Parts: sequence; C-alpha cells; structure tokens
Amino acid sequence: MDYKYIKQLLQRYWQGDTSLEEEEILRMFFSQKDVPAELRSYRELFAYQQSEVKEDVLDEAFDARITALIEEPAPVKARLVTLPQRLRPLFKAAAVVAILLTLGNAMQVPFGQDADPYANAGSNEYNKVQHGTSVAMGDSSVIDTLQQSSIQPTATPTIIK
Repeated sequence: MDYKYIKQLLQRYWQGDTSLEEEEILRMFFSQKDVPAELRSYRELFAYQQSEVKEDVLDEAFDARITALIEEPAPVKARLVTLPQRLRPLFKAAAVVAILLTLGNAMQVPFGQDADPYANAGSNEYNKVQHGTSVAMGDSSVIDTLQQSSIQPTATPTIIK
C-alpha cells in the first residue's frame, strides 16, 4: 500500500501548513490498528490526543469570573466645585482668627472701668482710703509739676527736716 499522501500530510504538519481537517485525517489514520512500521513512531503522537480524556478545567463562567476579579473600578465622575465651596476652609480660618482677636481685645480692657476695684473686699473698712499728709520724698516733684501747670495746690505740704 502506498502511504504517499500520509507522508505529504506529515511533511506539511511539521511545517505547520496543515488545516484542521488534514490533522483530523492524520489522527484517524494513526488511530487504526495496522499502521506501517516506518510510520509507527508517529502513532503515539496522534493517538495520545484521542486516548487522553479531555478535561474541561475552565468552564463557561471562568472568563466572567476572572473579568469580574480584575475589572478596574468605575472611573470617578468629575464634580463641579464652586468658588464658595473652594474658599470655605479659608472662611472658617478667618472666623477663628476673628474670634481669637476679639477675645484677646476683651481680655485687655477690664470690664466696667468705673467700678470700684475693692468692691469685693468684704467690709467697708477696707474700702475707705485715708488721706493725710504725705511724708514721701517725692512730694517735691508733685509740687514742681503743679507749679509748672496753671493749677495752684490747695494745701502746701509740710516738709519734715
């Protein structure tokens, strides 16, 4: 028997020029029981594909599962930010600074300047200020300043020697 066609198919198979139908012809040929001795070495190559049980490890939903796992998150849509929204942190900072400056100024000016500073002392004895003759050495400076001004002193202080 002449196996010239099978030899040509094998030649084209090794070059990678065979179609799927021609490869199927080769598989059918090598699946027979009586294969010539010169072509028997190729039998196991083509018979292997038929003897091996085809296992579908990847099912139809595999692509969908993998795509779901590696799917990139949806892109974030751009949001329009208005000028007041952009300046809101600056407004908050300015309000805090204004409050701190207001409280600082309020702390510098005593509440009720006309109020008696000794009002909370308790008894009336401490509230009375006793006026008497001054014996301090600085009385001459008071007289000098009064003489320079147009105001005349009402009583002349006595100087103790």
